[in-house]
Amino acid sequence: MTAVLDQGRDAPMQRIALVDLLDRLLAGGVVITGDLVISIAGVDLVEVSLRALITSVRDELLPEEERP
Repeated sequence: MTAVLDQGRDAPMQRIALVDLLDRLLAGGVVITGDLVISIAGVDLVEVSLRALITSVRDELLPEEERP
């Protein structure tokens, strides 16, 4: 699976493998937020809020006893 990165108007588009794209995103971290409300006749029945931070764990951040 591949993705296309747009680097601006005049720059050519670059194809990149999905694994490489995920590696780039996780190296810097990704924040995902979202809200979902289910309502009937103007009455909110269910409200779901999502806030997630996804990032990779680096060896430098692990305590000394947990390092491989």
